[in-house]
Amino acid sequence: MTVLPADGLSLAAEFPDPSHDQWQSLVEGVLRRSGKEVTGTAAEEALSTALEDGLTARPLYTSADASADPGLPGFAPFTRGSTATGSTTGGWDVRQRHALADPVRLNEAVLGDLENGVTSLWLSVGGPGGVPVSGLGRALEGVHLDLAPVALDAGADPGPAVRALLGLYETRGIAKEAVRGSLGVDPLGQAARTGAEPELGPAAHWARLCSREYPGLRSLTVDALPYHDAGGSAAEELGLSLATGVAYLRELTTSGLSVQEACAQLEFRYAATADQFLTIAKLRAARRLWARVAEVCGAPGAGAQRQHAVTSSVMMTRRDPWVNMLRTTLACLGAGVGGAESVTVLPFDHALGLPDAFARRIARNTSTILMEESHLARVIDPAGGSWYVERLTDELAAAAWSFFQEVERAGGQAAALHSGMVRERLAATWAARSKDLARRKEPVTGVSEFPALDERPVEREAVPAAPSGSGLPEVRRDEAFETLRARSDAHLAATGSRPKVFIAALGPASVHTGRASFAANLFLSGGIEPVHEPASVDASTAAAAFTASGATIACMCSTESLYGEQAEAVASALRAAGAEQVFLAGRPGEYTGADVHVFAGCDVVAVLSSELDRMGVA
Repeated sequence: MTVLPADGLSLAAEFPDPSHDQWQSLVEGVLRRSGKEVTGTAAEEALSTALEDGLTARPLYTSADASADPGLPGFAPFTRGSTATGSTTGGWDVRQRHALADPVRLNEAVLGDLENGVTSLWLSVGGPGGVPVSGLGRALEGVHLDLAPVALDAGADPGPAVRALLGLYETRGIAKEAVRGSLGVDPLGQAARTGAEPELGPAAHWARLCSREYPGLRSLTVDALPYHDAGGSAAEELGLSLATGVAYLRELTTSGLSVQEACAQLEFRYAATADQFLTIAKLRAARRLWARVAEVCGAPGAGAQRQHAVTSSVMMTRRDPWVNMLRTTLACLGAGVGGAESVTVLPFDHALGLPDAFARRIARNTSTILMEESHLARVIDPAGGSWYVERLTDELAAAAWSFFQEVERAGGQAAALHSGMVRERLAATWAARSKDLARRKEPVTGVSEFPALDERPVEREAVPAAPSGSGLPEVRRDEAFETLRARSDAHLAATGSRPKVFIAALGPASVHTGRASFAANLFLSGGIEPVHEPASVDASTAAAAFTASGATIACMCSTESLYGEQAEAVASALRAAGAEQVFLAGRPGEYTGADVHVFAGCDVVAVLSSELDRMGVA
């Protein structure tokens, strides 16, 4: 029997500390075996991942990457949290969004959510798809408004909805100091969505009222979602939110509020994506940046930013929408770990129309599981101290501050929106990202990767269309592939079958399976059905197999050596059998016979769109 020393056992005591150079040498060996002859820092760079905003995620972070002291939770610069207790007092506020025009249906949904874990309501009132102002009382019937805070989304003219809500508080005898929530007034955010000229005067009126009479009610929302929804990067989202917040500070202090009172009227809304580390860093950086604004304004203690995180609508897909449950879980995790006070998880069917009761239940339970079963809310700033997260927070904050300064030099947020600067900047960012999506460098599971053509579509009640205008567009990651799939669906409806491609696999399964699977997955993403029967062909059997497949195009799949031996002859046999186009899975090489090459990193959208055009798929 081994007796441990009294002072315990140091598990790492017998292992020497490895050096960075030793690790780098091992990386060089692995890369050498994969055919890459790189040494030194180049080896490490080969494993790095380029992010938006000029940022890079490196494969290794050490204590040398430690950032400056981020401070303590509840103290400037608030990087580690806006309060000293963080989420340890019960977790984040679970805020469910509702956009229903029927007050009775809305009331049923609201009561059901509040009874099953939701702690605050985010209501669309007065706008397209929102409950009419006259129906707000009926929609909130039976709701204990002193216990369930309400956040309004009242569109470009929030006055009627705000007055109706404040009237409900008075009618129901709720003390003004007990009122919580947000009026959601955001003229610059509405201007971004609609293209209308913002009017800041009414915003100052409501801010003065809340500051004077409703100490727990925030009047203004700095909504960064329009910029995220238009394809903006994390740094652009942060920079524009800062510019908006500064514009509101100027207006509110001009109208008579102090900097401290003005800051207390703002709630910031950010998107949370399935990139949980970027979401964590974004929320931490947002607090740090706003603390800097407050410091420059002479009120460093007022810089504790209150945050409402909403899972990204850009990442939500219409095909295979069940995968959205996983995306929103990761986004919610990032929002909670990042320190958001309120989190809204969009239902998995958000992109399809009005969510059903099941989708809303899954959405609210996502937060519940993360708090109650995963215990995320029991630790303040759980990502703090991670060299990667701290470094990413620093770099993201620097990129966002730089863009914020650009907007300020352009005359501020209103001027940047009016001049088209914001639209042009976000459009350029989205264009670059769209190229990665089209090349599947940014994969979308269930859409560009592992799509299922036989999937039954999920149908939901349609959401009323938003009024058209000259505001920022709303983009989605799936939109290019969704267009291709919609063309295939229309072809199926018109002809009874989908366009097909014959997978002409050469050699045994052990050599062609990888590329055959790659090719099948690629064509499926555009709605083209692969036919892989028989498992393997050669020049003597390819023609008959192609004819039996019912396809009009074919794709050869194998290794470079077999391509050199058989590709030209097989391609000739396929064309003789009527193949209008012969593809080859692999980069162009010395072998001949193919009309088009498809490979990892090729522009899949362009290839498939061109092919559907050629095939006459409308």
